Amino acid sequence: MGDHKEQQPVRVGAAVRRRRRALELTLAVVAERSGLSVPFLSQVENDKARPSSGSLEKLADALRTTAVELLAAADPACSVDVVRAEPAADGDFVPRTRSLVRGHHQLHASEFTGDHDAGREFQHRNDELMYVADGAVEIEAEGRAYRLGRGDTLYLTGGVRHRWRATVPDTRVVVVAVAEHIEAVQDRSR
Repeated sequence: MGDHKEQQPVRVGAAVRRRRRALELTLAVVAERSGLSVPFLSQVENDKARPSSGSLEKLADALRTTAVELLAAADPACSVDVVRAEPAADGDFVPRTRSLVRGHHQLHASEFTGDHDAGREFQHRNDELMYVADGAVEIEAEGRAYRLGRGDTLYLTGGVRHRWRATVPDTRVVVVAVAEHIEAVQDRSR
């Protein structure tokens, strides 16, 4: 029994919806262009129906793309994926970055071990959460410095410029962010 199933059916619905919204098209317009019904297109976008290869081609044409592109942007049907920790190397501690999520998903997560270029400034489109798993960091955001130790978190809304650096050796920071391809809704009225 493996950690990740190799031959999972794909869920093309999210890819279709992302493409349709990027083109600012309604389901009715896509239905008219493709010759497919609005209820069927709604079921496809909600992964309640899988289009045949012919229907997928019609849909791709209506969305000014190809079936191959839609399939490439599709999500695998599995909802569970385990990313195993890499064995620790003997000897020197080497700074590294490791992705904690595989594929094209709504969340992106990375683990940073050791230090990195403290002068590098980040500004992400969407929200992110930084969690200090081990060690300590100093984060500069919005003109203020924040010192975080093991177990501390810092939440940053999308668009906040920030930089960070490890302040002790062997620091591990986990960063979880809404993926860049997601159009997050901002409610600044609160």
